[in-house]
Amino acid sequence: MRLTVVAATGGIGRHLLAQALEAGHEVTAVVRDPAKLGERPGVRVVRADLATAGAPELRDAVAGADAVLSGLGAVGKAGVGVAESGTRALVGAMRETGARRLLVVSAAPIGTVPSPGRPHPPRHDPGEGPVMRYVLTPLVKRVLRAHYADLARMEDVVLASGLDWTVVRPPQLTDKPLTRDYRIAYGRNLRGGSKISRADVAHCMLRSIDDPDTVGRVLGIAD
Repeated sequence: MRLTVVAATGGIGRHLLAQALEAGHEVTAVVRDPAKLGERPGVRVVRADLATAGAPELRDAVAGADAVLSGLGAVGKAGVGVAESGTRALVGAMRETGARRLLVVSAAPIGTVPSPGRPHPPRHDPGEGPVMRYVLTPLVKRVLRAHYADLARMEDVVLASGLDWTVVRPPQLTDKPLTRDYRIAYGRNLRGGSKISRADVAHCMLRSIDDPDTVGRVLGIAD
């Protein structure tokens, strides 16, 4: 397939890129700093700062893509807002060029985070156990309040896009190796699922591209 990987030098993006190439896909990598990509023979590189880019800067990157996969998210406080603004530009470019399939990474707590598109979300995720519900999730939401608000607004953009979208919501991310051994659930988190490797999130996204059951769905994922 012809794939576009957005934020291809990020934690999940670099795994998306590596696994897509290993599977023989034709890949376009969207990055802010091509020097961080290193030598990637056969990879088409599009330079774009998703914090400021609009749809015109991304048209060439997504035109003709069978799927666009985004690992976009804020790194540090200074980056808060990039998930929403970058995804909005990405959606605009896809609409203009006719690209349809979009897969994005969000985060496990977002189902209970209010946003303009969903001002009154459920108080608890139905897949959470007592420890996650009453201890870990509230703690993480306090620490990462601005980041999660950004991701919630990003999800608003995706859900209203009219595209063939999939949102993947992982819990705490690790740098453990690819296992291909993980659980998914539709529209909820997974009981006892507190961690997953970035490599396995990337694997799930790539596997979901041509799975019709994942189109227009939010996927909870955990090891």
